[in-house]
Amino acid sequence: MSSESSGEYWKANIRLVSGCLVVWFIVSYGCGILFAPALNSIRILGGYPLGFWFAQQGSIYTFVVLIFFYAWRMNKLDEKFGVQED
Repeated sequence: MSSESSGEYWKANIRLVSGCLVVWFIVSYGCGILFAPALNSIRILGGYPLGFWFAQQGSIYTFVVLIFFYAWRMNKLDEKFGVQED
């Protein structure tokens, strides 16, 4: 891989990681802490407040989904730049 191509690869990788971290931050800190009072007016799954659910479960589920999303997107990125595993 040329140095120019390598630089583009890492820029795309950093954009992907940054995007995943922003989503995780918004869900875990934003929905679980900052917006929890507003979200608690919504009840789900037998009457649990939505803000509580995000603080206890939603951020974990989101993190697991982000792991699979990151792996999928990195495989696509690796194929694009020709550095995929065989």
